[in-house]
Amino acid sequence: MKIAIVGTGFVADYYMTTLRNHPELVLAGAWDRDAARLKEFCAFHGVSAYPDLETLLGDPEVRIVANLTTPESHYEISRRGLGAGKHVYCEKPLAMGFEQAQELIAMARQQGLTLAAAPANGLSDAHELVAQALRDNKIGRPRLVYAAMEDGPVFRDKWATWRSRSGAVWPGLHEFEVGCTLEHAGYALSWLVSLFGPVESVTAFAALTFPDKGPGTGALVMAPDFSVGCLQFRSGLVARLSSGLAAPRDRSLQVFGDGGSITVRDLWDNRSAVHLEQADAPRPLLGRVLTRLEARLGAALPWKPAPGIRLKYPDGARPALPAFPSQIDFAGGIAAQAQAIAAGQEPVFSGALALHITELALALNGARDLPQPYRMRSSF
Repeated sequence: MKIAIVGTGFVADYYMTTLRNHPELVLAGAWDRDAARLKEFCAFHGVSAYPDLETLLGDPEVRIVANLTTPESHYEISRRGLGAGKHVYCEKPLAMGFEQAQELIAMARQQGLTLAAAPANGLSDAHELVAQALRDNKIGRPRLVYAAMEDGPVFRDKWATWRSRSGAVWPGLHEFEVGCTLEHAGYALSWLVSLFGPVESVTAFAALTFPDKGPGTGALVMAPDFSVGCLQFRSGLVARLSSGLAAPRDRSLQVFGDGGSITVRDLWDNRSAVHLEQADAPRPLLGRVLTRLEARLGAALPWKPAPGIRLKYPDGARPALPAFPSQIDFAGGIAAQAQAIAAGQEPVFSGALALHITELALALNGARDLPQPYRMRSSF
């Protein structure tokens, strides 16, 4: 299936790195409003450049448009793609407002098209490993989840020097304007809703805690750099999700059930370490030894292993993944969409599910201006 890329900024290189995992996808070309950046991207990757967006959208061979533009452009580019009769795969969020995202989903449905949304980490091997453990009732009924999308104090790093493989500048100032919640909460939300179903309400708090993020940030109107939300699921499960740009890096997920717990070390890792602790199983020797050592010392140790045993992945080929900072098969989301289209099915992270994830991210990011608890308007 032929695809085309709109937007050749920093994240586009992650898609190009992982496109090789999916030979069923054929990249027809790319376009960007920044002509210099488009030329640099196409030269590095050996990709054809479209002269303008109209030509790209008018290419009859292109079935899927990958919308990798900046968040405030997502709505307009996706709307134009759908209007041209193309299926669209959109980076997160679908739009900067719920009504716009709702409009796009309705438009796709009316035209018999699919609108799928990133992130693709909800399609990872780690996700399937956890889903299988839950299906096998390894920890009984899940009751509580702790999830984190803490990216560390990025603004204190030398982010102005960061470049993608093909030379794109990491858009730090723009990321601070959009905010860490809209940029990153989706990586946890995609796991949460696909594992545990729809959310009924969210009680959230968001704040701008570090208004001075260094040179160039003084004149910015910045989004919250910290948010925390408690999600009440229709099933009765409760989840806590925090997102931030100051606390030490933590992209973990812990599920607590009647009969034990599951711990995922890194939601950005396709094959993250996943540990299972069952309430009626003996604790691993190392954990018991360290607990006794703490009692003898009268102090908590700075490090202890994840509780339980590490689950094994089935043998299989390892996909090509970005080297840093994530190990996500970005193009896997487009491939899943293409496979669903070919089979006449709805892609997993599309339609009502994509709208639900978008609404959750917007509710967390906009917690300062919304009544609490926030009652979800979407479901799936």
